[in-house]
Formats: sequence, structure tokens, C-alpha cells
Amino acid sequence: MLFNQVLGQSAVKKQLINMAAKDRLPHAQIFLGPEGCGKLALAIAIAQYTLCHNKQAEDSCGTCPACNKVSKLIHPDLHFSFPTIGSKAISTQFLKEWRTAVEENPYMNINQWLQCLDAENKQGNITKDECVQIVKKLSLKKFEGSYKILIMWLPEHLGKEGNRLLKLIEEPPEDTLFILVAENQEKILNTILSRCQLVKINRLEDEQISQALIRDYAQEETQAKQIAYLADGNFNESKILIENNKNDQAALFLSWMRISYKGNGAEMVKWVDEFAGIGRENQKHFLKYGLHFLREYMILKMTNQTNIRLQASELEAAQKLSKIIDFYQIEEISKLFNNSAYYIERNANPKALFLDASIQLNKILKPIAVPA
Repeated sequence: MLFNQVLGQSAVKKQLINMAAKDRLPHAQIFLGPEGCGKLALAIAIAQYTLCHNKQAEDSCGTCPACNKVSKLIHPDLHFSFPTIGSKAISTQFLKEWRTAVEENPYMNINQWLQCLDAENKQGNITKDECVQIVKKLSLKKFEGSYKILIMWLPEHLGKEGNRLLKLIEEPPEDTLFILVAENQEKILNTILSRCQLVKINRLEDEQISQALIRDYAQEETQAKQIAYLADGNFNESKILIENNKNDQAALFLSWMRISYKGNGAEMVKWVDEFAGIGRENQKHFLKYGLHFLREYMILKMTNQTNIRLQASELEAAQKLSKIIDFYQIEEISKLFNNSAYYIERNANPKALFLDASIQLNKILKPIAVPA
């Protein structure tokens, strides 16, 4: 991947190219940024630049054998590690799926990746066996390039297994680079953080996203600007909005609010039974959407401004709710959603969890009304 194929992030690109050109790249870096900002694409771009046989002033040449191999993610000195399914799974078992997924969307999120693996209710993790394989792979000599490079996507999924990599990260073999691509710093072991240089990647600008949507996705200017605004710096989200306009999430969320408010036990159980079947990753994504809605709703209630990051149907519902839900209730619902996401991460029974959450929502929402 060329740097010019990565959307925005000009300051980070310049920083990385300058360090690589002077042979001063840190042996271990963490590219930290929110979903959809392009951090994985940047990691692949700097890997290609590092391995390129004919580096240009501002980018890889894009034509040498090394560039061709990196662009296809098949360079023998470029290794990938990422969340997989199964207690003994390793990344090399899923390289075919990984290459296809990254080629289609290097801005993807964890939910989209796990759906490529038909994860259903299973959660992704980076296993003990994967860490053992990483140590073995990086102990080998270079095949073709000037460096061996490991890109680990979402090291948050390492958990305590990250301790197995500490010595390797601190004292790597000669000409070895680690690039960890992360979204949540708090979920990374402090012992790993202390051994890596942090490179912060910011959200994309609305204008950068809208121009990309016009250029690459044939969106009209007005529509592209609206989608970019709703995406809030997340290019992956803008692509999702093009595909389905997020209507299903909004409808599902408001449906849950209405059913929970009414407090009809049979309706709650029916909704929960259907919702439990969508899989844990989709459930976490749903709660993430709910928190997004509440955040934008709070802005609306505080400022009464309508230029918030909600679509027209969502904004209409939020305007109705603004008259009847107070800040205390917003806080309580947000806590409920965060707690529910926490327990999903820890494999709580989804039927029991969301039935309890529905009952708690009922207690929080009463005696308010939820718009139809």
C-alpha cells in the first residue's frame, strides 16, 4: 500500500517517512487511533516503504518486487498477527481471509473481521499459540528485505498473553520492527506500552472523507458531506452508511427503548430471544450505537442545535425524547450500556443479560414516553 492511497494523515505520513529515510524507525511502535482513521493502512504503508527497493522522496516506488509483494500482503519478511477464533488458533491459519478482508477494506473494524471468519457468538483473541509462533517467526533470518516486520492488529486482544512477547519486544533480533495497531490504550498491558513508542493517529477530517466518497464511491457532493459529518472522522463508518444508512441499528435501538418502556414481559422476552441470535460482536456494536445516540442526544438537549451526528429519522426521535428524558436518565442508561458491553466481553448469557437490561431500562425510563 502506498502512502498516497491512505486517506489524510499527512503529518503522520511525513513523520514516518522522515524516520525511515534516516533509518531511525523505532523497533517497536504503537499506532493508536480511533476506528476508521487509517492506522492499519498506515502500518502497511510504512512497511512497504521500509522494504521498497527504490524509495522515493515521499512514497514507495510501487513497482519493485518488494512493493508488489507487500501490496498483496505476501512479502516473506512482512508478518501479520490479528484476533482469531479458537483457543489454539494462529493467524497463519486465516491469512487467506485476512488478505481478502484488508484488500477490500483496510479501515474495517473487529466486528467486520470476525464476520469474515463466521464467528457468530465467538469473540476474537490473540492466543498463547500465536505468541509462540511470533517468537519463532521473528527468530528466523530475513528472507529478502532489509527488515523483518510484524504488524499486530488490535493488541488489546492479547490480554495476559502479551507477557510472552515482552522480552522479544524489548530485545528484538537485529533489523526487526514491531508495529502494534491499537484503538484502546487502556486494554494494552502497561509493560507493552512502556516498551513501545506511541504514534497517535487522529480522526479524519470531514472534508477528507467527503472528497473520498465523491471520488471513489460516486456520491453526490451534498450526500457525501452529510455522510462524512455523520461518520465523525471514521471512514469505515462512512462506508457502512453508504451501504445501509444505519437504519436497522436506529430502528432496533428505538424499538428496544419502546418495548422496555412499556414493560410488557412477553414483548421483552420475544425481543431478547431474537436479539440474542445476532452474535456477541453485533450486540457490542449495537450497544456502541446506543452510546453514540445518547451522546448526540445529550448535545441536542444541552445546545438545542440540530446539526448533530444523527440522520433525519434519528434526529426526529431525539427531538421528541429531548422534552422528556433528563440528564440523570441519560447517565443511568449510558452506565447500563457500558456495563452490558463489559459483560458481553466476558461471555455473559445474552438472553439473561439483555432481559435484565430491558427490565432496568424500564425502571430508568418510567414514567416517560418513548416516541413511536
